[in-house]
Amino acid sequence: MDLSSNFRMLAIYNQRMNNQLLNACKQLTDEQLYQNTNAFFPSVMAHWNHILFGDLIMLRRLIANNIVEVNSEILEQLPVAKRINDTFVTTMDELSQLRTLVDAVYIEITKGFTAVTCNEVVKYTTTDGQIIERYVSEFCQHIFNHQTHHRGQMTCILSQFGVDFGCTDLPIIVPEGSRC
Repeated sequence: MDLSSNFRMLAIYNQRMNNQLLNACKQLTDEQLYQNTNAFFPSVMAHWNHILFGDLIMLRRLIANNIVEVNSEILEQLPVAKRINDTFVTTMDELSQLRTLVDAVYIEITKGFTAVTCNEVVKYTTTDGQIIERYVSEFCQHIFNHQTHHRGQMTCILSQFGVDFGCTDLPIIVPEGSRC
């Protein structure tokens, strides 16, 4: 097993968890989706938009470094992320559509990862102007940790609303493991 198959597994985990949490969030009222929860981001929808921000900005960084290619027709459907509090979607329908597309892109690009890919370097400038260089393996670990971190915050909010979001354990969500 190499690192590239782990990233494929993490992309599948993120897709399945995002779908699971989207279904849980569909139980919320519009008022609950936008209610100030006094969490890191003010509302459930703000958390979703921030997760999208991370995925979108990191994807474009991979593309800019010629690490991955994304079909231009698909790329045109993806908004450009600029700030951590960007709003890309305002409704659950918009969220479901964009989240489905972004997750599919990540699954597709990780299918093409190899051991060589994981050792390539991504160089980028953060939104604060800091120049960073990381191996693709480190860079992708951050992408998937970022989603998991903010989904964890969201599960806390869903718990407070009394919504059952189900199991979040990787071995349960992706029982096939890195053999996927």
